[in-house]
Amino acid sequence: MNQRIWDISPPVHEGAPVFPGDTPYRQRWAATIAPGCPVNVSEITLSPHVGAHADAPLHYDPAGATIGEVELAPYLGPCRVIHAIACGPLVEWTHLAHATDRLPPRVLVRTYAQAPVERWDGDLAAFAPATIERLAALGVTLIGIDTASIDPADSKTLDSHQAIRRLGLRVLENLVLDDVAEGDYELIALPLKLVSADASPVRAILRELPSDRP
Repeated sequence: MNQRIWDISPPVHEGAPVFPGDTPYRQRWAATIAPGCPVNVSEITLSPHVGAHADAPLHYDPAGATIGEVELAPYLGPCRVIHAIACGPLVEWTHLAHATDRLPPRVLVRTYAQAPVERWDGDLAAFAPATIERLAALGVTLIGIDTASIDPADSKTLDSHQAIRRLGLRVLENLVLDDVAEGDYELIALPLKLVSADASPVRAILRELPSDRP
């Protein structure tokens, strides 16, 4: 049986938006096909927070694990997409409560009607720390969002990042959920084994569950 796949990763290219101060994506050709050279080889520089990405505990905890050290299991398996479109500055529990019966271990939240994949949005929606607490109490081990951060863009205390540190959750940011209906899917969003990095880009996809088709 062919299972439908949703690509929930934004395009990554020169000019792709990044958090202010982060290293943008840049690419140059180190080698090009020509007489005496049989291949094209590129060289790229970027923040590991460009595009869809997984934060490592090291990102918000000076003693935290690098992304190359974290277990992969949280990034693979059943998940639920919940819509909280135009919910305001914070995703509160009231925005999610309608879809929290028998939650799988992974929850992705859509806040945009259309994700701004070509521009930076300083007014991004973020998680309220209390919402993370409630999700963790229901057995959720990974949260994801279609904005650049689970904290407000101007936050200096990163209360939601500190909540996932304390609770041992994993996080995905900068997803694109525009074409994804509320419901249950299989998530596949494996980070690279970057042994000393604070995050990793992921090619995040959702796959239709086998039971969704007759």
